[in-house]
Amino acid sequence: MILIHRLIRTLLSLQELKLRRAWLLDHVQQMSVVDAAPLLDALCKSAERGDPAAREALIAWVVGLVQLGDCPWVAALRQSSVENGLLSLNRLLRPVISSPSMSESMPPVPDYGVGRELTVGERRSLARRPNRRAFERLLSDPHPLVVRTLLHNPRLTENDVVRLAVRRPLRSAVIDELAQCPNWLVRPRVRMTLLHNPGTPGTVTLPLLALCKRDELVEVLENTAVNAVLRTTARELLDRRPPLGEAPISTLH
Repeated sequence: MILIHRLIRTLLSLQELKLRRAWLLDHVQQMSVVDAAPLLDALCKSAERGDPAAREALIAWVVGLVQLGDCPWVAALRQSSVENGLLSLNRLLRPVISSPSMSESMPPVPDYGVGRELTVGERRSLARRPNRRAFERLLSDPHPLVVRTLLHNPRLTENDVVRLAVRRPLRSAVIDELAQCPNWLVRPRVRMTLLHNPGTPGTVTLPLLALCKRDELVEVLENTAVNAVLRTTARELLDRRPPLGEAPISTLH
C-alpha cells in the first residue's frame, strides 16, 4: 500500500498529463513485470472503488496504455495479470478482435480547390495556419503528418476532434495521432465518441472505458454495436462503481 500511495502522490505532483504519462511509463517499464503488474492493479482497483486521487492518477496509465498499444511489454503484463488473478488490471488489457470497419487503405486526398493535388508539405502548412478556412478539407485528409499537425493547431476545437473520431470507417492515422495527444483523447465527448465507434481498436477502448462514470458505462452497455468484450467489461466496471458521489475525471485543462 505504501508503494501505491507513493505512486499516486508522485503522479499528481506533475502538472501536465504528458509528463505524468512519460514518468509513469518510464517508472513501471524499469520494473520487472512481476513487480509492475500488482502495482498497476492496485492503482486500477483503487480507481474502481472511486478514490478521487487514484481516479486522477489512473488517467496517466490509461493514456500510457493507448500510446503503447499491444506491444510485447503489454502482452507480458497481460499474461501476468491472468496468471496472478489481477482482475482490475486485466480489465484494461483484455484482447479484443479488431473490427473489420477499421480502415487500413489510404483514402483519397481531399480537393483543396487549387486545381491540383497539394503536396504533404503544403497540406501541413495549411494545417498550421491560425485561420480555419481549410479545416473542412483538412479533417478529411488521410495523411498521418497532416492529422498530427492539425491536432496541434490552437484553433482546433473539441467539435473538430469529435468529427475525426466519429468517422466510419475510422482511419488508423486518427487513432495513432490521437494516442500522442492525451489531452484530446480523454475529453469526455472525444472519449465517448471513440468508445461508441465500432472501428476503434480494443487497445484504445478498454483503457478509455476505465475512465467512464456510471452513466457513461450504461451508455456503452446499451449500444449493441459495441464489441461484446467491451460491453462485458463495462458491466463489470459498473458493478464496482460507487453509486453516489463520483468524482469527475480531470483532463488537466
